[in-house]
Amino acid sequence: MPHWESRMSINNFKPAIWSKVILGALEKNLVFGGPMVVNDDYEGEISGPGNVVKITQFGDPTIADYTQSSTINYENLEDAGLDLLIDQAKYFAFKIDDVDRRQAAGDMQEYLETRASYKLADTTDQFLAGFYTGCALGNILPGAVPANGSSLVAGNYLTPQVYGGSASHPADFYTQVLLPLKVRLTQANIPMQGRYCVLPAWAEGLLEETQAFISVTDMQGQPSQVFQEGFIGRAAGFNLLVSNNAVEYDLTNGAYIVQAGHSMAITFGEQIVQTEALRLQTSFSDAVRGLHVYGGKLVRPDAIAVAGVQRPAGI
Repeated sequence: MPHWESRMSINNFKPAIWSKVILGALEKNLVFGGPMVVNDDYEGEISGPGNVVKITQFGDPTIADYTQSSTINYENLEDAGLDLLIDQAKYFAFKIDDVDRRQAAGDMQEYLETRASYKLADTTDQFLAGFYTGCALGNILPGAVPANGSSLVAGNYLTPQVYGGSASHPADFYTQVLLPLKVRLTQANIPMQGRYCVLPAWAEGLLEETQAFISVTDMQGQPSQVFQEGFIGRAAGFNLLVSNNAVEYDLTNGAYIVQAGHSMAITFGEQIVQTEALRLQTSFSDAVRGLHVYGGKLVRPDAIAVAGVQRPAGI
């Protein structure tokens, strides 16, 4: 009698009816990697991890006085170039046993490929959400300056002092968070057009109670408006987006990062380098695998502004 490998899927075989509908997992809105928040201006040709995209960055020319017969001096503009390093590499790999495939009436492979793609995108979204730590010091509310005078470190210098404690005055979120973020960006000469603000989910509930908030529902009559995933409306000149990947940087106090800015601030490059299906030799299974490489850089720290905001009680 031949020896059959003991497999969990065979042991679990039941003469039951399998539904054609696969119950999918719930998904977050993927916001931080969207076109409202980042740009792909320098994506270039990415073929694998370790690639570097060179970004040319010149300073502004100096404006000088001119008088008749004066000599014109030509200055050398220094190239303060930046490197966009494609230093992130993530993969998925799964197999589907022949018996499992036989039992299931739904398209397991297509579903799992879709889920794998979403999980890669979610991982990337969380990666990009962490770039707030490079924010220009003058754009951090309520003005906390790191002890070392250099860069922002998550959890150390932002404090939940801007808004917190109660949901009894929802308009405070607009006046104490959104408006000051708007002012910081305006003072940094960031264009008014195309500004965004990413909110944690609970902040949407506060804004819905304020007259300053224009919801997506109210904007449906505007054919020029491009609606993106997570986009909920406008207030204070911002395109407002909600994301469950908004960073909760202070777990003790329930404080979250509210990030505002312009897509010029963060550049992002990615490539699905390889996806392939194969037949496994050591089992009666098909396998699917894929490799995703990407990288990001905060090229204009003054084009984002951040606040540490405590989730109020009651919402």
